[in-house]
Amino acid sequence: MAGTWVFVEQRDGNIRKVSFEILSEAKKFGDEVCAVLFGKGVEGIASEFAKYGADKVYVADADVFANYNTGAYVAQMVAMINEYSPNAVLFAHTFNGRDFASRLAQKLDAGLATDVIAAEVSAGKGVFTRAIFAGKALAKVEVTTSPILATVRAGVFEVVESAGAGEVVKANIAATDGDVYQTIKEFIPTVSARPDLTEAPVVIGGGRGCKGPEGIKLVEDLADMLGGAVGGSRASIDSGWLGHELQVGQTGKVVNPNLYIACGISGAIQHLAGMSSSKFIAAINTDEEAPIFSVSDFGVVGDLFKVIPVLTSELKK
Repeated sequence: MAGTWVFVEQRDGNIRKVSFEILSEAKKFGDEVCAVLFGKGVEGIASEFAKYGADKVYVADADVFANYNTGAYVAQMVAMINEYSPNAVLFAHTFNGRDFASRLAQKLDAGLATDVIAAEVSAGKGVFTRAIFAGKALAKVEVTTSPILATVRAGVFEVVESAGAGEVVKANIAATDGDVYQTIKEFIPTVSARPDLTEAPVVIGGGRGCKGPEGIKLVEDLADMLGGAVGGSRASIDSGWLGHELQVGQTGKVVNPNLYIACGISGAIQHLAGMSSSKFIAAINTDEEAPIFSVSDFGVVGDLFKVIPVLTSELKK
């Protein structure tokens, strides 16, 4: 079998950091590591993966892959798996990664572990660790079907440069326009000077306690001071203070930064499911009984309108 494949997630040639994280971790499995790259005009970025340990880079470069679409991507991956027989295929646990991996698993009648935070892959078996019950417990999931499939949470593995051969293999294009059953009419990117929420090393979250745009402005100022991203609880999103793309939680995005600061967030279990695996958690809340303090490394019982300005002022110094 042809080792471990890592599907590379990219848009317009911009590679998501999580792809490098998975490549770095896959090197520890002791088998051949291959990056798999789909897109239009992407062959030029194939060399990027050699310095993160890719022994080979399979490139499927064609018009049909210009934008992500489930049908064509799955058709192409199935054909490549049938041709090269990888032991495992790993995806990022993103919107596209979840969609792609689940549809592929259905097509291959194979097992799939999702949102994994630790992985052990050997010939014919993958053992994956998943956080369950809002991070209160860990579950081990074993996948023994072929190939082993899993989606990996962003931010749980370190990016380590480890030279690989980086041999570029041009894949035979198997997908056709007939495999495309959904098309993108328009893509409107969210323009922000802040880092991507799921990849930021620092995330500042704002909740109901922000009381409105004035409180959110304090959260944004703190995030900018720390070079971080801004996220929100369901309450702040539903109130219209932040966009839906910034929701952190069970029905939003899962973040795993080095530092998460929860401002005015009580810590409902749905929100904890999206941020409790952060490496260091600090919380500011007026309610000393708020559930957020049960997962916090450091907490301030106080009014965020008084605490954040002091914190921001000290950071400026």
